Amino acid sequence: MALTLRADGWEPGGRIPPRFTADGEDRSPRVEFAGVGDNVRAFALIFDDPDAPGGTWDHWVIYNIPGAARELAAGIARDEVLPDGARQGRNSWDEIGYRGPSPPPGKPHRYILHLYALSQPIRVLPGLTAAALRDAVRPNVVSSATYTGTYGRD
Repeated sequence: MALTLRADGWEPGGRIPPRFTADGEDRSPRVEFAGVGDNVRAFALIFDDPDAPGGTWDHWVIYNIPGAARELAAGIARDEVLPDGARQGRNSWDEIGYRGPSPPPGKPHRYILHLYALSQPIRVLPGLTAAALRDAVRPNVVSSATYTGTYGRD
């Protein structure tokens, strides 16, 4: 079975509800994953906007999510280290934790959740950027999945 990913609150490719954006509560959505193989020991997740005017904008970087996990709860605290040992990195605002979509007015942007199933947790400190995380997990990726939503402002 292939790794799958789902965000609570919108269908694949659908509009992201304002509560998960800068126009609402600006809180992380509940994210569920399934189809996890027996050799998965950790997960990493990046939420980004590839349509941002200056290039890809990272909204959330979280890693070393325990391999037994099958979801991330909604509204995760913006702490570097979470109670389950997961670590959060720096988004493009240079802040720890989740910051929701906040595109400029115009055409809606795509927002992509990238989930990586890993053969082992990565041995790094909290606070990684998305680019550093992608480099760090590359040797340990067992499988991956994506989930897309859109959001725009008039």
